[in-house]
Amino acid sequence: MAARQNGASVGALSRRTLLIAGGLWPAAAAARKQEKPSARPSQPSLSAARTIMAGAPLGVLLSNAPHGARLAIARPDEPADKAIVVIELTNVVPAVPTPGAIGTYELRLTAEKDGAPTVLLRQALATTEPSATLAAPERVGRGQGLPVRGIGPNGEQDRVMLVKPDAPADTDGPRFFPAENVEATLEAPDQPGVYELRYVMHAPLAEHRILARRQVRVE
Repeated sequence: MAARQNGASVGALSRRTLLIAGGLWPAAAAARKQEKPSARPSQPSLSAARTIMAGAPLGVLLSNAPHGARLAIARPDEPADKAIVVIELTNVVPAVPTPGAIGTYELRLTAEKDGAPTVLLRQALATTEPSATLAAPERVGRGQGLPVRGIGPNGEQDRVMLVKPDAPADTDGPRFFPAENVEATLEAPDQPGVYELRYVMHAPLAEHRILARRQVRVE
């Protein structure tokens, strides 16, 4: 009699174990299905205007750029180790100097691999004819302040200068940089005569290119 009771108890326990296991199995299986695979590293992305005035800075929006990556502008048929412009990345919206010559180029995100640059992303870029405008009084007294306004590609090295009309394009003189402020006051020379106000573009492939001129008489 005791043996039959023990057998019944063991059987009940076995059935209860099976029922519990049977209830847990679907839940465990569902939990495994809900487990997400390990996340893959985010891929870099690049976005910028595809057309811009030659010599103007190009704003580029970047995300997930790898450490040590660079932005470059090159001709489309140039290899990864050749470029007209290369800059280090210091923020997620860098400004890249563009070539001062009209043409078709390629904006690239590059990174070092085995000691040589490799192109991670690329985007077509076309530059259009650069132009500039100047505004200033026609006459100014010797040594007096001349209010000037100059707008052009506004590249980082572009400058507005007051020089003699026959001076070479790379001549130095009173100047300001439109990239910092498009308006400034230049000090007129002490020597009276006819001078020339110039917007001088200084960009890759186009250094010291005069985009606009305006005559100013110093009295």
